Amino acid sequence: MRISITPFRALGVAFAALWTDLSPSTTESEGHRDALRQQLRQLCATWPFAVTVAVAAPLLVAWTAWDGGATGVLIVAIASGIAITASGTVLLATLRHDAARRWPPHVKVRLATLLGAIGAAAVLALLFATDLLPPGPLRMASSATTIAAMIVMVIALYPVRAATIGFGVGLLATLAVQDFFGIAWWIGLLVLLTLTGATYRLALFERSAVALRDLDQAQGRMATRLVAEFETHSSGWFWQTNSEGEVTYLTAKVAQELDVPDAPAIGAPLSRLFRMDSALPETERTLAFHLSSRTAFSNYSVRPASRAKLERWWSMSGRPIFDEDGIFLGFVGSGSDLTERRRADAEITRLALFDSLTGLANRQRLRLSLDQMLAHPAAAQRMTSLFLLDLDRFKAVNDTLGHQMGDALLKQVAQRLQRTIGEAGLVGRLGGDEFQVILPGHAAREDLTDLARRVIFDLSQPYSIEGSAISIGCSIGVAIAPQDGADSETLVRNADLALYAAKGDGRGIHRFFRDELLVGAQSRKQLEDDLRQALVGDQFYLAYQPVVDTRSERIVGYEALLRWEHPTRGLVSPSEFVPVAEDCGLIESIGEWVLRTACIEAAGWPGDVRVAVNVSPIQFANTSLPSLVTSALAKSGIAPHRLELEITEGVFLNESAASEQMFKTLKGCGVRLALDDFGTGYSSLGYLKKAPFDKIKIDQSFVKGATIAGNRNAAIIRAIVSLAEALGMDTTAEGVENRDEITLIRALGCSHIQGYVYGKPARAADVLQQLAVGGGMATASGFQITRNPRTAMLRHARIQAGAVSGEVRIRNISSTGVMVEGIEVDAGSADLDVLIELLEDQMFPAKLRWAADGRAGLEFAETFNLERLAAPSVPTSARKAG
Repeated sequence: MRISITPFRALGVAFAALWTDLSPSTTESEGHRDALRQQLRQLCATWPFAVTVAVAAPLLVAWTAWDGGATGVLIVAIASGIAITASGTVLLATLRHDAARRWPPHVKVRLATLLGAIGAAAVLALLFATDLLPPGPLRMASSATTIAAMIVMVIALYPVRAATIGFGVGLLATLAVQDFFGIAWWIGLLVLLTLTGATYRLALFERSAVALRDLDQAQGRMATRLVAEFETHSSGWFWQTNSEGEVTYLTAKVAQELDVPDAPAIGAPLSRLFRMDSALPETERTLAFHLSSRTAFSNYSVRPASRAKLERWWSMSGRPIFDEDGIFLGFVGSGSDLTERRRADAEITRLALFDSLTGLANRQRLRLSLDQMLAHPAAAQRMTSLFLLDLDRFKAVNDTLGHQMGDALLKQVAQRLQRTIGEAGLVGRLGGDEFQVILPGHAAREDLTDLARRVIFDLSQPYSIEGSAISIGCSIGVAIAPQDGADSETLVRNADLALYAAKGDGRGIHRFFRDELLVGAQSRKQLEDDLRQALVGDQFYLAYQPVVDTRSERIVGYEALLRWEHPTRGLVSPSEFVPVAEDCGLIESIGEWVLRTACIEAAGWPGDVRVAVNVSPIQFANTSLPSLVTSALAKSGIAPHRLELEITEGVFLNESAASEQMFKTLKGCGVRLALDDFGTGYSSLGYLKKAPFDKIKIDQSFVKGATIAGNRNAAIIRAIVSLAEALGMDTTAEGVENRDEITLIRALGCSHIQGYVYGKPARAADVLQQLAVGGGMATASGFQITRNPRTAMLRHARIQAGAVSGEVRIRNISSTGVMVEGIEVDAGSADLDVLIELLEDQMFPAKLRWAADGRAGLEFAETFNLERLAAPSVPTSARKAG
C-alpha cells in the first residue's frame, strides 16, 4: 500500500508546483500573464498542424479496420477522430475567438490542459485499437501514424506546461482503463513523473527568467521614464553612434536644433553635426580624432557645425563601446547645455570689465589693457599716453538736481567722450565723475594737447536733460609712457598728479606730468607723515595775538594761533600744514588739542580776557563739537562767555538744517561766535539773518592800503561796520600794522583791532607777563604811517630843478615816491619842486621831501602806475638791479 501511495504523492507535488499556471493569483504578476499569453500564442500557432496529423491517424486506422472487417477498431477510430477533431476545434476556437480573448490566461491554460488530456486519451485508445488489426503493412502504418500523432501533439502542447502534463495524465488514465493498473500503467506513471519533474524544473527556470525579465523591464521602463524626464526638463541629453560614426540616437531637443531640411541629424556623421568651440584651428579636428582613434573624451565644449549663427554651446562627453568579442560597435555619450552658463559668464565678464552705468570700460578692464600695452614687446606700442579726466561742478548737479539727473549726465558725458576719442584709444570710467582714456601709440605732445582741448571743449558744451540745461567743465591730467612711468601704477599716479595740478591752476584746462609735481607730492606725503607724529610728539604749541578795544586800548582777548616747531624744518607755516591736515583727516584731532589747550592756558588769565579759537568747517560739521566744547570748558574751569569760536564762511557752502542746529547748540553752551575772514568767502549775506554771531572779523586784505588815498578799502570797512552795528555785532579789524591804520580803524567805528601793531603772537607765559606789566593795556608800535610797497631798482634817470638838471640813480620806487642817489642838495631845500624822468622822454613832477648823504626822497605829485615801467617806452639805459 505504501508503494502505491508514494508515486501519487510525487505526482501531487509536481501538479502543485505547476498549479500556479492554473491559479487566478497569477494575475497579480503582469510578467507571468505575458508569459502565459505567449505560451498560448505558440500553442495556437502549432496546434492546427498537430490536429491534422492526429486526425490522419484515426482515418488511416479506420480505413484499415474497414478493409479488415474490424468493427470494434472502426468504432474506436471514429470515436478517436471525433474526440481529437472536437478538442482541437474547441481549443483553436477558444484561443482565437474575439470573445475568448478577454478571458484570463489561466482559464485558457485550464481549457488547453483539459483538451490535451482528451486528445491524449483518444490517441492512446487508437493505439490500443491497432493491436486488434490483422497483421500486415497497414497495421504497421497505422501504429506508426498513431505514435507520430502522439509525438506531434506532445510537441505542439509543449509551450503550455500544464497542457503537456494534462496530455500525460490523459495517456495514464487511458492506460488505467486498458490495463487496470498493470505494468504498462506503472511504466506510464514513471514516465509521467519524469515528465512532470522535468517540466517542473523548466517551469522554475522559466519563472526565474520571467522574474528577471520583469525586473529588467521594470528597470528599463523606469530608466526610460527617467531619461525622458531628464532629457525633457533638464539641460542634459544623450547620443549614440554606430561603428561608422553615424548618429543612431540623439535626444530630440538637440536633434531639432541641428536638423536642417537637407541634412537630418539622425544618420549623419557626428563630426558633421558638432565642431569644437575653440579659437585654435588645430582643435577643430579633435572630435573627429577621438572618433577615428576610438578613444574616450570628456567635457568638450562644442557648437553646431553647420549653423554657425546659432548661439548654442554644449558640453559633450563620449566613450567607445565593444561587444563581448571586442568588436567595436560605436560611441555612446552624453552632453549638457552650456548656453545659459556661457551667457551668464559673458554677463559676469561684462559686469567685471564694463561700467554698468555708461557701458564704458571699468577700472579693472582699463588696468588690464594698460598693463598689456605697457608690456608689449614693440616699442611703438609701449609709447602709450594716459588721460585722467575729472568733471568740474558735477557735485553741484548731484546736490541740486539729484543723483538720477547726475547719472543721466554721466551717460551723456560718456557718449561725448567716446565720440571725441573715437578709434584713437580706449575710454573708461573709474567711478563717480572720473574718466580715463588710454591712447596707445600716441606720444606727441602737440597732438595730445589738441586732443585734450577738444575733449574739454566738447564736454563743456551745455547738456539738455529732462528740459534742464546743465553746464559743467572738465580738467585733464596727461602722462606719457614710458618716460612718465613704465608700469600702469606709476603712469596712473603721475596722471593723477597732473590732474591735481590742472585743478589747482584753475580747472577747465589740461596739464602734463612734470617731475616737480612728483617732488611736491612726495614732499606733501612726507609732511603728512611728519604731521601725524607732531601731535603725539608734542611739537605743537599755541601763540596768542592780542585783540584790543579800539577806544580804551585795553586787551580784551587773544586769538589762539597754532604753531608747529618741526625738529628739523623748524617753524612750519600754518598755511602749509593746515590744508594737509584737513585732507588727511587730522584736523579734528589737532583742533581738539587746540581747543583744550587754549581753554586750559586761558584759565590763568584775568576773568575779563577772552580766548578765540578757530574752528574748521570739518570740525563744524561734526555733531560731537558741542560735547567737545562743553568738555573743554568743564576741564579748564573758564566761563563759557570767555571762549570765542571763530568760524569761516566755508561752513555755509552746504547750508542745511544741520548747520542751523549746530549754531543753536553752540549758543546754548554759552560761548561766543565770531565770523572770521568776512568778505573773502563765496556765500551770500543771507546767512547773517540766521547765524547768531557775536562778532564779525574784517579780513586783513581790506585793512591793508585803506589809508592810501584813492583806495576803496576804507569804504568797504565802513559798510561792514554799519552792517554789524545794525545786527548788534562787534567788529574786529585784522592785520593792522601801522599807527595811521589804528586812527583810520577807530574813525571808521570798528570796536576791536588785531594785528602786529600791538605785538606779534606770543606764548602763554609771555601773555601773562604782558598782562601783568601793562595792567592789561596795549602799547602800539611799528611805523607811524603806512608805506606803499617799494621795488628795489638800479637805473639812471634825469632830474631837473628849475634851470638846473643832472643825472641820478634810482634805488627804489613805489607808486607814491622814489629814492634816488647821486644828488647834492643844499640845506633848507626841503619841499623843492623837481621833475624826474621815469619813462623815456617823459618828466613827472615831484617834491623833494628829504636829502642826506647823497641820497634824497621824492614824493610824486600824482600816483604813478608801476606797471608802466615794464612797457616798451622804458628808456634803453634803464636796468634793474640783478
